[in-house]
Amino acid sequence: MSEVKPLYELLQLELGKKNIEKTELPNCIAGNLNPAFPMRPYQQKAFQFFLNYWQETFDGKPRQNHQFLFHMATGSGKTLMMAGLILYLYEQGFRNFLFFVNSTNIINKTRDNFLNAQSGKYLFAESVSFGDKRVRVREVENFQAANQDDINIVFSTIQGLHMSLNTPREDSLTYDDFEDQKIVLISDEAHHINADTKKGQPTQDEMFEVMSWEGTVERIFRAHEDNLLLEFTATVDLTDENLAAKYKPKLIFDYPLKEFRKDGYSKEVKVLQADLQPFDRAVQAVLLSQYRRKIFEKNKKHIKPVILFKSKTIKESQAFFEEFRDGIQGLQASTLDAIRSKTTDTTLAKMFAYFTAHNITMENLVIELKEDFAEDKLISVNSKEESEAKQLAVNSLEDERNEFRAVFAVDKLNEGWDVLNLFDIVRLYDTRDSKAGKVGKTTMSEAQLIGRGARYCPFQLSDDQPLYGRKFDADLDSELRVCEELYYHSAYNPKYIQELNTALQELGIKAKETRERKIRLKDTFKATSLYKAGHIFLNNQQKYDRADIDGLDGSLINQRHKVLLRTGYTKSTVAFETGDVDKAGTERKSKDYDLLSFGIPIIRKATQRLDFYEFDNLKRHLPKLRSMIELITSERYLGKIKLEVSGLPEQIENLTPDEKLDAATQILDAIAGVIASDKVEFKGTKSFKPYMLKEKFTDKTLNFALDDNGDREFGRSMNDAGETTYHLDLNKRDWYVFDDCFGTSEEKLLIQFIDKRYDDLKKKYSDVYLIRNEKYFKLYNFDDGRPLEPDFVLYLVGKEKQDTMHYQVFIEPKGSHLLKADEWKEKFLVSIKASFEIEQLFTNKKYAVWGFPFYNSESRDMEFTGAFETLLA
Repeated sequence: MSEVKPLYELLQLELGKKNIEKTELPNCIAGNLNPAFPMRPYQQKAFQFFLNYWQETFDGKPRQNHQFLFHMATGSGKTLMMAGLILYLYEQGFRNFLFFVNSTNIINKTRDNFLNAQSGKYLFAESVSFGDKRVRVREVENFQAANQDDINIVFSTIQGLHMSLNTPREDSLTYDDFEDQKIVLISDEAHHINADTKKGQPTQDEMFEVMSWEGTVERIFRAHEDNLLLEFTATVDLTDENLAAKYKPKLIFDYPLKEFRKDGYSKEVKVLQADLQPFDRAVQAVLLSQYRRKIFEKNKKHIKPVILFKSKTIKESQAFFEEFRDGIQGLQASTLDAIRSKTTDTTLAKMFAYFTAHNITMENLVIELKEDFAEDKLISVNSKEESEAKQLAVNSLEDERNEFRAVFAVDKLNEGWDVLNLFDIVRLYDTRDSKAGKVGKTTMSEAQLIGRGARYCPFQLSDDQPLYGRKFDADLDSELRVCEELYYHSAYNPKYIQELNTALQELGIKAKETRERKIRLKDTFKATSLYKAGHIFLNNQQKYDRADIDGLDGSLINQRHKVLLRTGYTKSTVAFETGDVDKAGTERKSKDYDLLSFGIPIIRKATQRLDFYEFDNLKRHLPKLRSMIELITSERYLGKIKLEVSGLPEQIENLTPDEKLDAATQILDAIAGVIASDKVEFKGTKSFKPYMLKEKFTDKTLNFALDDNGDREFGRSMNDAGETTYHLDLNKRDWYVFDDCFGTSEEKLLIQFIDKRYDDLKKKYSDVYLIRNEKYFKLYNFDDGRPLEPDFVLYLVGKEKQDTMHYQVFIEPKGSHLLKADEWKEKFLVSIKASFEIEQLFTNKKYAVWGFPFYNSESRDMEFTGAFETLLA
């Protein structure tokens, strides 16, 4: 039997991956989500898959109970996805949404994200609007009396939903709510509703039993043929045959924790074993937490690291709370000195060295810890009542006004706990439940907790750094690296740690292997004049003020915008529908109009219906616009806009004022979406400035996470013939400035290419050096300021006596699977040669900056070799 393919794979086969990735997000999503949460690439991709499936499958066709599964890692922003899908489906005619999950904690958090505009995690824009209509997002108890102009959401636990439907009471949801109106069901942590599916084939009695959670959801889902079920989970076990059969045909997007980590969106997880009593291990965690806080403060970041102390029972947790509270208040400097003298861990050694270098004595540190970890900064969330009473506090640990530094719990903070500034988890017990080589349930639960804690705590030191991603994988020596790491503190128990690492690898939280590798600049290169006094020329990113925009894009002005009249109202298709006959067979005709022929008053009234056309907002997008009259009448703006209006013959020959107003409103709304989608905020300068080479390039320690399906060469030494397929002894190549290369296969092949052509280069140039860019510098795309980090820069110094040429050539080897996705990088690199500007300030030297097409040994050899030959001409 052939294996069932996931829905997203079928969609790629049908439409092509490239076509899907070109899909623009509609303004109803992009314009109505909170701009404080910029969309990440994988979130955009998830929307693109859904939009393509929707448009291909449902465009004018019945839906018949469609179900979709979004399998997305913990911390990847599933709730933002839900908000965006709610907005899109509202525009598609849905008004009622049922959100359900198994946990009251998640209900409260999601309610806050959707409804509380004062919350720092509110997901919608300040004003939600569709065309000329502002829309409220509101909570309702049921859908019977819901306002059909609003986005109506019922929030419920699975258990509460099951109870209210099967034992109905006044004003609660009943099955009647679902029979006469279409509803979108949104299931978070969806693996909890599969109690029946996992059982396999039900008995005849079970087939009639619809009183289970899954049965209740299924009955709601089938109550109306247009109902949709959107399921979200980070943990669906597709190795289970029953779950695979149910979910693979519905799996619209798959972004597991492994990919989330590889893309840099999680903290790096470290397990710190210590043969110490629980309190002493706790003190180690406290020291590490305080060290992190100092590193953040040194870099002007107001981030408060938090510790979780995890016990096995509530009684043990309460007892340790008291032991910790009293132990911290009685802490002595001698205790910290004892930890310092015994530690063999490199991070702890680096921490104590930092304290010494910054004159932080153990006595002063004790005073700090007694204040920062005083009883009023400790919180226990164990019993149900205690947890609910303090839920607000533990869900707002990132807020500046929240001063809690340590949380004590058993398992109340497992699913749904959304905290980013958790950096240490201390396991206060030392038991195992693994048997026969299989990971035990408790160990897997602990690994899942680590996964939740591993969400990245966002910070950046400069605008060109990723806010939500790791920055120091290529610089483990940076003091800020510890701010990208989650430490799991455990008793010394090698068997348990082995089992935990297996669980972490299964979940994708840890790579199967990590390697730390050092690269060093060769002494021979450090002795050169290039290193001592030479420069690297780089461009900068600058804010784009849009000052060069003096009208609408020509594509908007020159296209004919189609409007379809339907018995008194109009609908802009934007995608330009075709066809002259409606479904009922009514004859339709089309007629062209100039928008301006509708009259200035009507167009002005249409702009007043749309928030986008408020003049202050227009000026942000069209800075040279002087007035609304200019917008409406000027040929550079709306003055030449043409419409093709389709409708009944008697309609299109004599449009009423209302029809003109509706047509104008719809077209202006479509144009607004196109203008708003141009979100270029930065440009890359064409001016390249000099930076001292010796200040940019240094020795480094690199971190390589090695996973299945990755490049086999990644992290392997090029010098070591036993490690690599592409061996070259770089110690004997003075032209390569580092002592080794640990890059990908294409990067090593590029080095071999240069090695073969080195003698040719030396015939023309006095100096030839190839430098690997291990996140030492960035360039910025001219068009939109996007940063990129070319893998290599080739330095060539000519032999001219006068005006000696100095070439700096940026080179990017690229794997075949990335050639299409990174086309923009290649386009930018190739454009540098004709666009760069350098102020030639140096006597008897002339500088040129070039970029080459991608190097790819399989399919780009001709293009790259052709560009390379220009250096020898």
